[in-house]
Amino acid sequence: MVAARWRPSAADDATGLPADSPASAPTAPRRGALRREVAAFGVVGAMGFTVDVGLFNVLRFAGEPALLADKPITAKVLSVVVATIVSYLGNRHWTWHARSRGPVHREAVLFFVFNGVGLLISAGCLAVSHYGLGLDSPLADNLSANGVGLVLGTTFRFWAYRTHVFSTP
Repeated sequence: MVAARWRPSAADDATGLPADSPASAPTAPRRGALRREVAAFGVVGAMGFTVDVGLFNVLRFAGEPALLADKPITAKVLSVVVATIVSYLGNRHWTWHARSRGPVHREAVLFFVFNGVGLLISAGCLAVSHYGLGLDSPLADNLSANGVGLVLGTTFRFWAYRTHVFSTP
């Protein structure tokens, strides 16, 4: 006995299954929602990054003398706090706006905690490269902290925010 072979038609979705197939129905909308969330998360993250770097440089170098010219750590802490607030508001009101929510204080605390863990991931990559491997040039520091650390920290943040912060209660 020869089984009939299925051939894709124009009505089929990207899964390779017929559009009316029960197996394809739930995955296509989920993939589209995930793509939208990843894109929105990226835009919000880029805004947060811009606020962080921009505010840090304004506090350290704008004016004569700059407001925090001799206090780089204070400038960085302030720029990260402001960027985190911008990122929280963008993710809450745009990236995951359609999700039902728990209490705002719960979201905010978790967001800041997970953001801190993401910062530790980035700082950890820098510490391993700079102190552990002895790669201490400005290029190596930037690649480890703002390249590898940023990618790993951002991946962790996306998972944590989506799973724990902006999840359905």
